[in-house]
Amino acid sequence: MKSEIIAVGTELLMGQVINTNAAFLSEELVGLGYDVYHHSVVGDNSVRLREMIELATGRSELIILCGGIGPTEDDITRDVLADYLGEPLVLDEEGDKKIKAYMNALGRSITENNLRQALIIKNGRGIQNPTGLAVGTFYQRKDKTYLVLPGPPSELKPMFFDEVVPLLKKMLPQKEFLTSRVLRFFGIGESQLVAELSELIAKQNNPTIAPYASPNEVRLRLTVKTNTGSEAMELLNQKEKLIMEKVGEYFYGYGEKNSLAQETIAALKNEGKSIAVAESLTAGLVQSTLGAVPGASAVLLGGFVTYSNEMKMKLLGVSEKLLEEHGAVSKECALAMARQTQNKTGADYALSFTGVAGPTEVEGKKVGTVWIALATKEGETVVKEFHFQRDRQYIQHSAMMNGLNMVRKYILAAKNK
Repeated sequence: MKSEIIAVGTELLMGQVINTNAAFLSEELVGLGYDVYHHSVVGDNSVRLREMIELATGRSELIILCGGIGPTEDDITRDVLADYLGEPLVLDEEGDKKIKAYMNALGRSITENNLRQALIIKNGRGIQNPTGLAVGTFYQRKDKTYLVLPGPPSELKPMFFDEVVPLLKKMLPQKEFLTSRVLRFFGIGESQLVAELSELIAKQNNPTIAPYASPNEVRLRLTVKTNTGSEAMELLNQKEKLIMEKVGEYFYGYGEKNSLAQETIAALKNEGKSIAVAESLTAGLVQSTLGAVPGASAVLLGGFVTYSNEMKMKLLGVSEKLLEEHGAVSKECALAMARQTQNKTGADYALSFTGVAGPTEVEGKKVGTVWIALATKEGETVVKEFHFQRDRQYIQHSAMMNGLNMVRKYILAAKNK
């Protein structure tokens, strides 16, 4: 079934608000088996909105309009669509009761514009809003279906999951549906990954393979169209096996919302290990990133931000002689920072970062020069030198990602001994 999404709101056209609803709805619709062919954005203008509805009706079977169903005068979506369909607006009883109860609870008088949010298109079905007051509409005519939803994502998403998905499955069931699996890779660029998988990509059919690059990592989205979940899993597993045979050494996890930090925390938890961090170059980025992962407190003890040599000596106990002989941007300093962090915290793993983020050289070392060291409770150490490019933030982020991956791979290697 061909579907399309029309986002309504001048604020979207002005760039004041980002249209995240389109991405959300597209992903969910595709997963339900609907083909999304078009995205459109139109301002709060009745003439242009009607033109957009006419265009969408001529080329799509499921038209979703989001935004413009609030209580103000510029909330015109339901009015324009009702006029286009030749239907009046009527009051949805359940929505009306909810609005009145809400206003009474606040001790406010109920105005006509408040009740506008409970209006739906006659001969349509009201879609209740679990987190807001604006009622949506589900309207069908012959081979066309119109779905009107609120604009705020905090209202649209719960409404979609709670109300719209069951309704679509009942009223517009699809025989085939799409299933996706996201594979995440670190340590290989998009161009190299695509080159390694060129033969698989050239012959792809079902499942399809789509690469997506983001800072310091690449994702592969495998998408398969099937009639059953078991068939989907079998086809995805077969394709994943072929991919892993070629680039499995760079794979670190699954999922669109996963991250290397989450996988590192999970690896530490699984082995019952703790970590502490000493940061010069990254200035707290590593600890804040790990700390943002739910449950990180079970394994993250804390650490040190020692941006200056004085703090390296004062907080960590790095010797002045070492800094004079080798400099802060050195193998020796990185190792000393890691060892001292492990000694002071008692962590199973201590990770350290030192380097040059820019904009100018330090100690004769080029911008992008980075040393990362790992020290363990057993006295083992690993230290690596890196040379990153681009701007300051990218260098810091690259250092963080490589450090986290160093810990993750060390844990996995130790586990497999």
